[in-house]
Amino acid sequence: MAPAASRLRAESELPSLPRRALAQYLLLLKLYPVFTKAVSSGILSALGNLLAQTIEKKQKNDSQSLDISGLLRYLVYGFFVTGPLSHYFYLFMEYWIPPEVPLATVKRLLLDRLLFAPTFLLLFFLIMNLLEGKDVSAFTTKMRSGFWPALQMNWRMWTPLQFININYVPLQASLGQQP
Repeated sequence: MAPAASRLRAESELPSLPRRALAQYLLLLKLYPVFTKAVSSGILSALGNLLAQTIEKKQKNDSQSLDISGLLRYLVYGFFVTGPLSHYFYLFMEYWIPPEVPLATVKRLLLDRLLFAPTFLLLFFLIMNLLEGKDVSAFTTKMRSGFWPALQMNWRMWTPLQFININYVPLQASLGQQP
């Protein structure tokens, strides 16, 4: 498990509604970890796509409406892929590289960055291609032009955050389930 330093110390300082919402969310994580993470991931993925579309429209002075199908694709991907897959990957990592193993923090980070990140990105390109109704040649073209730059950006942007996530955010398993 992650160190106790990851606990929310300022929880009691939160106003009543956010404190209750956080408590409810944490309870749902304990009772229904996969479903709660799937819902959270779907919502966050759709919000990320909404933000990306909004920024792109402002940069291009584009007045067209939002691409709702894009929002739905990201919602579906987050719900059915990101949330559940991440949950089980972190359980696997906790089992395969327990915190007591020498250099566990480094080994976990390397496993995430060198195995999980490329595989996850490949899966992202494949599933988005399918959800967009594109053929294999479009997927191949996208992989050739976009995979390596996307993976490099992923490594630059997410490596520090993943170090924190892997080593300091407590693993949430369902009640009675041991990681």
